[in-house]
Amino acid sequence: MSEPIRCRWCGDDPLYRAYHDHEWGVPCHDEGRLFEMLILEGAQAGLAWITILRKREGYRRAFDGFDPGLMAHYDEGRIDALLADPGIVRNRLKVRSAVTNARALLDLHDSGRTLDQLLWGFVDGVPRQNAWTDQALLPARTAESDAMSKVLKALGFTFVGSTICYALMQSVGLVNDHTVGCFRHIDLGGAGASHSV
Repeated sequence: MSEPIRCRWCGDDPLYRAYHDHEWGVPCHDEGRLFEMLILEGAQAGLAWITILRKREGYRRAFDGFDPGLMAHYDEGRIDALLADPGIVRNRLKVRSAVTNARALLDLHDSGRTLDQLLWGFVDGVPRQNAWTDQALLPARTAESDAMSKVLKALGFTFVGSTICYALMQSVGLVNDHTVGCFRHIDLGGAGASHSV
């Protein structure tokens, strides 16, 4: 049986392929997973995504399953312990950012809003269906990711620049950026080729 055609970026790595085939671009409304992906996309800054994928279970263990109620109370001792944990990217700014973001998420919840509502509001609740013919055409940021970054920063989130926000939009299905020809493009609602965002 021949392999399906996939986006070029996932290559031959089985972990990357599984992520591509079952997670990337799938619309997500689960608050816990959205928060996890927000943290992981920030952790990925400057690194290859495969590095983060290989450490994802380490992150889940180290960050108490990405429970914001627990993470928000991490003190300096816990941060120092995390910086000694080889299961995550040991970058002090990124670890502090995860704690800051947990606190920002709790503040958002206290205001009666959810991360799900906030993020999906930037695409009016409907995934943007792109139709890129080549991976090289994918943008690193868009007007929506610029706006998302600005709002998240105003709400106290960190490591949420526009490029990170666009990667988050791709990963949790706010946009379908599987290239035309990839079997997941049509699976996730894609149609013909164009070059608009």
